[in-house]
Amino acid sequence: MSTIPRLVIAAPASGSGKTTVATGLMAAFTEAGLTVSAHKVGPDYIDPGYHALATGRPGRNLDAYLCGPDQVAPLFLHGSAGADLAVVEGVMGLYDGASGLGELASTAQVAKLLRAPVVLVVDASAQSRSVAALVHGFASWDPEVRLAGVILNKVGSDRHEELLRAALDEAGVPVLGALRRAPQVRTPSRHLGLVPVAERQAEAVESVRAQAAQVREGCDLKALLALAHSAPELSGTAWDPALAVAQGAGGAAAVAGRPVVAVAGGAAFTFSYAEHPELLRAAGAEVAVFDPLRDERLPAGTQALVIGGGFPEMYAAELSANEPLRRAVVDLAASGAPVVAECAGLLYLSRSLDGQPMCGVLPADARMSERLTLGYREAVALTDNALAVAGTRVRGHEFHRTVLEPGAGASPAWGMTHPVRRVEGHVQDGVHASYLHVHWAAEPSLARRLAARAADRPPLEARRG
Repeated sequence: MSTIPRLVIAAPASGSGKTTVATGLMAAFTEAGLTVSAHKVGPDYIDPGYHALATGRPGRNLDAYLCGPDQVAPLFLHGSAGADLAVVEGVMGLYDGASGLGELASTAQVAKLLRAPVVLVVDASAQSRSVAALVHGFASWDPEVRLAGVILNKVGSDRHEELLRAALDEAGVPVLGALRRAPQVRTPSRHLGLVPVAERQAEAVESVRAQAAQVREGCDLKALLALAHSAPELSGTAWDPALAVAQGAGGAAAVAGRPVVAVAGGAAFTFSYAEHPELLRAAGAEVAVFDPLRDERLPAGTQALVIGGGFPEMYAAELSANEPLRRAVVDLAASGAPVVAECAGLLYLSRSLDGQPMCGVLPADARMSERLTLGYREAVALTDNALAVAGTRVRGHEFHRTVLEPGAGASPAWGMTHPVRRVEGHVQDGVHASYLHVHWAAEPSLARRLAARAADRPPLEARRG
């Protein structure tokens, strides 16, 4: 049983300000001396970067679609171990989930699974008394969701705040904060959402500080903390990466030899779930992070390579200019070493991105598109590869504004089974490259298979010799 104090920060709709409020709360409580565990509902990679900046701990995702409802509480307990308080930022509107699947993957479902009180962030900029009807509807829609208070955002004046508070007092819903419009706390956005922390470190630090100051000034932190302490005990056992890997491998032990798995990082490759390196280490690998924008060599002893998601389209010229690293990636792939690429990594392995030469590992070219590809997917591995055995079924997520031509190679990575049937991605030699983001905590065998394939390869220097 766990008694960690916890809050879920939700909203009626996207754009209401829940990221500002959640991040501000995390930073304010951290500055007050509490150890805060940060969580994000859904597959979003960018918000957890701001959460990590606010708390000094990894930002973690809770996704009931990707990992299953049964994994939500265990992953939460794992991520919040040792914390004084957990703050969970919701996704979209409180009751919005996976399309056509009811409450699955919604903030409401996660709040119920965590038995956590919900604080609703309401954009009050264009309403006064009507706010009570809005909040009443959200509070009464699902009796199992404990909507315990409201934070009013974008309040125009003292008089406006008085009207809002009076209306909500009639509705019997506590107002736990009222925030004025504050341009200085806004975080810049572009085609896939907020600009990641890694791309604007200094500005992001100041933005988080401003959010913390705004929350301290406008919210009742004492009442919010008391509300978090009112969450009941949460039963269950914390997720354990070592146990997950062993169970996923049928009880097999971690691989021997500590094979080095190089993982791309830096500003161009910021999308990764916190559990992935934990699973690789539990599987017996040594994780070595490098920056394709700056490093001209792969880490010493590299035996496998992981290139996750991010924004290579914003850095195409810089990535292209780093010819020594591109050659090193080509050499590694040509040797048959396992190379796993997701989304941004797929583009980096292509011949070109918006006309800029990339690694050329894959016989495909990428370009920016006006069309956003976004949504949950179900898929099956079509062949044995570096990541999965044929027939492995996964749930994943696509999120990009780029097009790869051809989108599938002679040996595709995945056969999509829902919501549409198609083949996607490229498998050749040791390379597995795809647009699909997969959360390995749902299928820990992926991490162990990659580690085992890496252990079978000689280190980078030995191959050169």
